[in-house]
Amino acid sequence: MLKKQNTVFNNSTVKEVGAILLFYFAFAWLYRIVLWYNGMRYIEGGFWGWLNLRGFWLASGRQYLFLLLGSVVIWFLGYYLLRHKSRKLQLGVVLLLLPVVTYFIREIRYIIIDAIGENRLTGSGEIWDWYIPLLFLFFQFSCFFAYRYFVENQRKIILEGELRQAALKSELSAIKAQLNPHFLYNVFNTINASIPPENENTRNMIAQLSDLFRYQLQASQSELVPLRDELEFVKKYLDLEKARFDERLDIDINVPEELLDEMVPPMLLQPLVENSVKHGLASLIDGGSIAINIKKSEGKLKFEISDTGIGIKDKSSVFKKGIGLTNTRLRLQKMYNSQLELVDNEPQGLTIKFSL
Repeated sequence: MLKKQNTVFNNSTVKEVGAILLFYFAFAWLYRIVLWYNGMRYIEGGFWGWLNLRGFWLASGRQYLFLLLGSVVIWFLGYYLLRHKSRKLQLGVVLLLLPVVTYFIREIRYIIIDAIGENRLTGSGEIWDWYIPLLFLFFQFSCFFAYRYFVENQRKIILEGELRQAALKSELSAIKAQLNPHFLYNVFNTINASIPPENENTRNMIAQLSDLFRYQLQASQSELVPLRDELEFVKKYLDLEKARFDERLDIDINVPEELLDEMVPPMLLQPLVENSVKHGLASLIDGGSIAINIKKSEGKLKFEISDTGIGIKDKSSVFKKGIGLTNTRLRLQKMYNSQLELVDNEPQGLTIKFSL
């Protein structure tokens, strides 16, 4: 199961940000040691002179602080603003920004140093304040993109493993469901025949339950079904639940007529509706309502299943408890690269959104 980590900004974890700061600190001290040694400062300050904090700040700390700020600018312009674009475009923009930002970093740093009257490289020596920062930033962003590629690849491997496991479970479930399905129909018919005629409501409920099983068995053999069939199945399921809730359950389904022939995966809505009934409304004395809204926008079907139940505070924990929402989420990712979004309903309850 993919675990959600604490993020700081744009999916960067606290550990990743800490590693970047440690990376800069370590290289700043390393550069400080090199300058201290090449300048033979150990003769004047002794072996431990490189630990002098003021010397560290003047020799390398300030320069690497400017590099850190410059890298943030490059990251923002070349990666964050283009996070939905191709990786090639991101790399191209970053490569163009590296010399530009390095140049401005050097010039701004020179202006500040000259203003406060401190020493800096001059003449031909200024080339090192161009070459070293440029090389450092190039190395840093090479590591950054390599790391991002590794993380995304690991996530894909984990997701593919989960999808294979879910597919195997679905195949096993389908095989089990197809084992002598007529047995179920015969049992329902036998029960119906044994119920007295005056209990017509019970007979109708058993007939509806039989229809639910029939659809479920047929759906296990189909990749897609018309939306009207899926909605009819959900309506029959909600009618059974309404018989249990009586007047405590209101149902509102809003779907344009022209969308009823759209093809959708079978058994997609029922687990979401069941979640709303079981975890959202069942514990409320006054019950509540469930609304199913489907529309088409920008070439995609937009689904919203809302309830006025108790809602969910920790929405990430929902996928760890049951198989209904988890399997639905995996199916959407596998078939449509779509995400299952859980948001608070107003004034109370939960809304589940996704698109096909």
